[in-house]
Amino acid sequence: MIKLKQFPLLITILLMSLAPLTFAQNHQKIAYPLTEKTSQEDEYFGTKVADPYRWLEFDTAANVAQWVKAQNEVTQAYLAKIPFRQQIKKRLEEIWNYPKYSSPEKRGEYYFFFKNNGLQNQSVLYYQKGHTGEAKVFLDPNTLSPDGTVALTGIYFSKDNQYMAYTMAASGSDWNEIRVMKVASKKLLSDEIKWVKFSDASWRGNGFYYSRYDAPAKGKELSNQNRFHKVYYHTLGDTQEKDELVFEDKNHPLRYFFPKVSEDERFLIIHGSEGTQGTEVHVKDISANQKDFTLLCKGFEYNYAVVDNVGDRLLVLTDNGAPNYRLVSILPKQPETGNWQTIIAEKPELLEKVNTAGGKLFAIYLKDASSKVYQLTIAGKVEKEISLPAIGTVGGFEGKKDDQEVFYTFTSFTYPTAIYKYEVAKGTSELFRKSDFKMNMDAFETKQVFYQSKDGTKVPMFLVHKKGLQMDGTNPTYLYAYGGFNISMTPSFSVARMVFLENGGIFAMPNLRGGGEYGENWHKAGMLEKKQNVFDDFIAAAEYLIRNKYTSTGKLAIAGGSNGGLLVGAVMTQRPDLFGVALPAVGVMDMLRYHTFTVGWGWAVEYGSSAKEDQFKYLYKYSPLHNLKAGTNYPSTLITTADHDDRVVPAHSFKFAATLQEKQAGQAPVLIRIETKAGHGAGKPTSKQIEEWADIWSFVWYNMGVTPVLTKEQSMKE
Repeated sequence: MIKLKQFPLLITILLMSLAPLTFAQNHQKIAYPLTEKTSQEDEYFGTKVADPYRWLEFDTAANVAQWVKAQNEVTQAYLAKIPFRQQIKKRLEEIWNYPKYSSPEKRGEYYFFFKNNGLQNQSVLYYQKGHTGEAKVFLDPNTLSPDGTVALTGIYFSKDNQYMAYTMAASGSDWNEIRVMKVASKKLLSDEIKWVKFSDASWRGNGFYYSRYDAPAKGKELSNQNRFHKVYYHTLGDTQEKDELVFEDKNHPLRYFFPKVSEDERFLIIHGSEGTQGTEVHVKDISANQKDFTLLCKGFEYNYAVVDNVGDRLLVLTDNGAPNYRLVSILPKQPETGNWQTIIAEKPELLEKVNTAGGKLFAIYLKDASSKVYQLTIAGKVEKEISLPAIGTVGGFEGKKDDQEVFYTFTSFTYPTAIYKYEVAKGTSELFRKSDFKMNMDAFETKQVFYQSKDGTKVPMFLVHKKGLQMDGTNPTYLYAYGGFNISMTPSFSVARMVFLENGGIFAMPNLRGGGEYGENWHKAGMLEKKQNVFDDFIAAAEYLIRNKYTSTGKLAIAGGSNGGLLVGAVMTQRPDLFGVALPAVGVMDMLRYHTFTVGWGWAVEYGSSAKEDQFKYLYKYSPLHNLKAGTNYPSTLITTADHDDRVVPAHSFKFAATLQEKQAGQAPVLIRIETKAGHGAGKPTSKQIEEWADIWSFVWYNMGVTPVLTKEQSMKE
């Protein structure tokens, strides 16, 4: 199965002068749209909390649409006055324009892969016979909509390779639709599955399993809470109404269920979850016509992921008894923990993932946020460590039991994504496809430093910049982080970021607590009542950069998206004096009401909920929306969101922007950029990505007092 991820945001050469302008010169006088305030007030355990901009939550209301239009007009008018904005966009288009590939997936005699010629809005699915056959277009998602806002989110082949199901999403929404094609003829079948969310298509026989919700109320598709995730089986040729309900939980409406069929089509596995942390596993032997599911792993204290089966036994990756994870073998007929067999024992490094291919196990570890890969026998004996090109991030090593070759990707901050072919029997790698991105990567260096957080915890941080850069406190610096949901931030390549680096900027990425870089203990140290540790780690990273003269407050921009947007919102309210520019993207800003929208309820295991008194207290203490204070000089702020974001609904950003505009005491701008026909980020067309990055870098440089030099003649003088 190919899982689509956004191709790395590719990166640019844009030479610039660091001749500073004063902030007064760069602060345009802004007349913000008038945002009506109401007397809305809620009481939480005796504490009254005003919510005067509650009306902005109603995303389909006419007055909200008018507010969005007015805010975008103000933002675009501001950006239009930045003299180098169009040159930045042009430069981004120039450097973005090179071929980008995904790893190939073998299906019968053919290899399927995605390719983007350079500036195509969506990557195209190709196929070719063998490694040397002519590559032909199999499915071009750019033909699915005139503006490139319909994206493929995944493709799934039947075991006999006769059919391919694919999921697609419109305008960046989490809602997906499943369609089916006959592989030989590329003919689109009549099968059409709607209201799918967070689901693959897992084939068995003449159909596939998938998860979906009931159709939402009209007009509330992007905001109403999603309840009762259900698993269905679809038989090819049937209408969706005939699909068989396979699994549901009528007593727990706020749970997810994800179906998976083992490669030999023997087992149907259902991974259940109450949110983003902790799982439960149910299994059924469908080859033996088992009637009821067996509870394989009881939830929801630990995480479990079924990797594969070996005959009667299932291989499960888990943190139960191993915060850094281990691989165990479980017999469904004897699922008690005392009967588990350890295949890969826990190590000091995080066991991030285990894949199977060619009758082998491939264990991917993280050591200080960088990948290490080992090949093992199916019984867990280490055969070799696979040599990687540099410190960076690996993806892939997935395949079928009889595959003799597998593919993997490798990337780093200054290593554009490359694809390697690995011969399983020989244990050798060879470069399969190299990026044609044209820039001298030897001009840059990456280093990892460790600094102390507020409580003395040692936190790692990657720093990327040009070799020989003088650390005199004047370097523009982009501090980016996430810090949550057990997600590890590892080295990756980004075109848009290279614009900043090539021009004397520093990219800094700390691995904050709340992430998964050092296992479950590191994650738990930054969740629930310990979330403040995440913010302290980030603030300490900024202080380290300033103390060691990498940059200064006026030249320091902070950025993050989604949970990272919450991070930026929280630290800019706690330490507004520390940063020059703030870039919260699609952020969770209202920590008291986030759980009432779409799938926000699933984050309560990470954040806590305002419905519980003890959790309300700490949520209210750091909630970005509720900690903006009148009379405070906040950094120059560009908030970014999108009208079709049904993951973190745009109301978070709307209410935060309105409140920040109201309470900002200084002259620094407070703008919100609201993208249309876009969502949380996945599937965003190339054209919209370039426009957004041009606006972001324009805003950052303009408010740092940096004037880019864009002509060839000037760059030669540099």
